[in-house]
Amino acid sequence: MMQTETTDPQRMEQVLRDAVRQIADDGDLGRFLDWSRTQIPAALDVESDLMDGEAQRLGAMLGLAIWNATPRAEHDWRPPPLATPRDDDPCFCGSGLSYRDCCEPLGPLPDLPIELIWDLLIDELPDEPVQDALRRRAVPETLLAKVAERWLERERPGRAAALLEPLFRGDLAALDSRYEPALDILCDALDALDHWKKKQAFLLRVTDEGSRELKAVAWQRFTMMFMDDGELDYADEAFEQALRHGPDNPSTALLEITLLAARHDDERARSRAQFWCHRLRRAGGAEPGLIAFLEEAMVDPQEALVWSHSAAMDPKLLTLCQWVRSCSTQPPVSYQVEPLDDPMQAGAGIQLSLFPDDNETPAGQGSVPSGAAAALLPTTELRQVEREWHRIFPASKPYSTQLSALDDGGVWETDDWLRFLAAQPVAANSLDILDDLATALYEHPESSLPWVAHTLLGPLYARAIAILDRTLAAHDLSCLPWSAERNRPALRLLFRAYLHEAEAGRDQAAAALIERLLMLNPQDNHGARAELMNHYLRAHSDQQALELARRFPNDVLADLAYGEVLALYRLGQQEHAARALSRAVHRLPRIPRFLLRKRIKRPALDHTGFTPGAEDQAWLYREAMRDVWEAEPGLLNWMKKRLTA
Repeated sequence: MMQTETTDPQRMEQVLRDAVRQIADDGDLGRFLDWSRTQIPAALDVESDLMDGEAQRLGAMLGLAIWNATPRAEHDWRPPPLATPRDDDPCFCGSGLSYRDCCEPLGPLPDLPIELIWDLLIDELPDEPVQDALRRRAVPETLLAKVAERWLERERPGRAAALLEPLFRGDLAALDSRYEPALDILCDALDALDHWKKKQAFLLRVTDEGSRELKAVAWQRFTMMFMDDGELDYADEAFEQALRHGPDNPSTALLEITLLAARHDDERARSRAQFWCHRLRRAGGAEPGLIAFLEEAMVDPQEALVWSHSAAMDPKLLTLCQWVRSCSTQPPVSYQVEPLDDPMQAGAGIQLSLFPDDNETPAGQGSVPSGAAAALLPTTELRQVEREWHRIFPASKPYSTQLSALDDGGVWETDDWLRFLAAQPVAANSLDILDDLATALYEHPESSLPWVAHTLLGPLYARAIAILDRTLAAHDLSCLPWSAERNRPALRLLFRAYLHEAEAGRDQAAAALIERLLMLNPQDNHGARAELMNHYLRAHSDQQALELARRFPNDVLADLAYGEVLALYRLGQQEHAARALSRAVHRLPRIPRFLLRKRIKRPALDHTGFTPGAEDQAWLYREAMRDVWEAEPGLLNWMKKRLTA
């Protein structure tokens, strides 16, 4: 008796693909049946399980079923099914017996869905036959997305959009989950055409009129759009809608982990990965790759997201990721130092101490902290490596503590510097090189993704801080002034690390880094004290905020001048707060108007900085801190009365 149990799905898919290719390339029924009788049983690996002759019968029956479902150009891209043999005709399986005495008792040939065959045939046909089939409306609507995807990959987004847009002109509620790929490809095509308004209008219409399945996909797209724009609150709302309309959609699992990772909520991401893994396994049918991703996300969501996107990521970025990971195997080294007898001699201005010993230090002067001041000096080996590095690394240093290079030099257009890193493991001990790598990562568009920052920038900054810790401990240093140029990579890396922690929502760690930066560079050439002041006030650390303000008397930064006012008011010292307000208004008179008014026109801004005392500075302070002022009961009314008294 012939056994007809199903075999491994992947093998069956490959058999179908090979058979469709055979028909498309040759088209002769006799030769195709000869091929089917031998190749199909062998590909399915069933010959040893069948009796004599049964393997040929199985191959012939499956071959004819595929033939009957395969569209042909000479039949207007419709299948040309064969008539069933008469009882006395030779059986098609090639046994030599009559059909009645051979395969007829086994029943009719299985019917294969034409969509299944078209799905494979599209991959085999060149463009001209595909176009002919489209003109004859032979390609099933649900597979137009596959054709459009091919055009999109060949940088023909206009053709892709033109093919798919008619699908969505009718009743959207009638389109089920089979049209999800078409929606996604159409959105990708509109993105490639830079038709973002058209895409947004289309998605809004789908969320209003579409079927439940399409609404879920549209809300997923909105979630990703908001995440790309950094609008995470809106992304949360869109995700809730996506989850409501598609609670069992596997894509929702990946989207939720991505959204939680964007918020740096790794603990919840691990928990939700465990939930989704259990749910999808119980439901069955989930792709093995998704289950593997969720299993990785249960351990490290950020790392799982990096490698889940690796196929689409820049290979150079992945190469750098592997190098950064390898750095952890090397212990950090200590730098040599060059003592500075007068740490202020090379810099302009007066150095102010964050924590002076003398509370009576007059305004405009300060004392250098106890402990030595020095310039960092790499080892002889590191200096040689750095000289070679700067000959091949194309980007310049940033200005001050800015993140981007003055000239990026097309840093990601070459991989010479990546090959240099692979050949020079000691480069992992160079603060100068680590600083350049942080700049290069900032220049790469994919580095803005939170999981990339977690995998690359986090370990890079940790490495730099470990080197700095070891050096400071070895030499009993407390001051690394910015005026010594060799200290700038280390100080800039500290500031970058602060931004990394702040963006991740780790406020205490961020504040600790800024405090350390001010201790090492008490002159604070770049206004980092403003960030610390605002952190103290948001954390209601008012006494610390007041101490910080007194370390920098007569400051031209609004954050310090008006932060002192806010701290004193909260501490119940309203008379002192009034005097501080008077001093602040004398130096920066435009700030109160920008704090008091609920709405105010934004002035012209300069991305390179602001003018002390001007409206651009007032606007920037309003944007940074008005919510804190407004939340303090009675504060704005008190300030208004003091100013009008």
